[in-house]
Amino acid sequence: MPSGPEFQEFAKRQLSGWWHDMAVAGGFLTRLPFPVPAGAGRKGALAQASRAFPLVGLVVGAAGAVAMLAAAGLGLSQLACAFLGLALMALITGALHEDGLADVADGFGGGATPAAKIKIMRDSRTGVYGMLAVVFSVGLRAGVLGGFGKPEIAAAALVAAACLSRGLLPVAMHFLDPASKSGLARKAGRPDQETWVTALVLGGLFAFLFLGPLGGLVAIMFGVIGAAMVAWLAFSQIGGVTGDVLGAQQQVAEVAILIAAAAIAS
Repeated sequence: MPSGPEFQEFAKRQLSGWWHDMAVAGGFLTRLPFPVPAGAGRKGALAQASRAFPLVGLVVGAAGAVAMLAAAGLGLSQLACAFLGLALMALITGALHEDGLADVADGFGGGATPAAKIKIMRDSRTGVYGMLAVVFSVGLRAGVLGGFGKPEIAAAALVAAACLSRGLLPVAMHFLDPASKSGLARKAGRPDQETWVTALVLGGLFAFLFLGPLGGLVAIMFGVIGAAMVAWLAFSQIGGVTGDVLGAQQQVAEVAILIAAAAIAS
């Protein structure tokens, strides 16, 4: 058993490490003014900090949940509350994940070869496939959130989905190779086993916390299936992962988790 001073030093190092990873992850995944730690831009820094992805999801999801509850307090319909919550989350993240989903839909839908698909994904313009993918993603999430019986249950489901969907991303970063010789996936690096397991467990714990034992278990199952489907599609289409693929994974997993939460709540 470590002595008092030794334990305090250990706890201080742990908190400092988590805050460093939170700042690196939050600085990339959101537009919030996180401080930029030393070495945040070096190759592999994001992968090492990816254990904090669920914590970033907690911040983003909590903001959306507060917006939903505030709108409900003003007497707005639950569907309108859902759209407002999702809009705030997109504003906080700079629509990073929605943009990735749109690029993947355009690339996979319009490219004939892996190289052509990646080239389309890197194009800043959004095509019909991309626009439809984002419309379906936002519409599905808003529709599911609007169907919960109580605003507070919808808010809890939104937070759980935001945390767990981001906790699944380091798994793909670890197991899939980067699909190109340049780009985010290559620069981000590959999380080690401890990092991706920590992220997954932390995301799962938040799911259990906000959805309860049964809801959390079903949400994890649905989220894993959704993320795995995108990972399999990416591997079959372009041979690996890109930053856009991770964004698409987050969106699909979030939709799947919300559907699971709604199924249990009903």
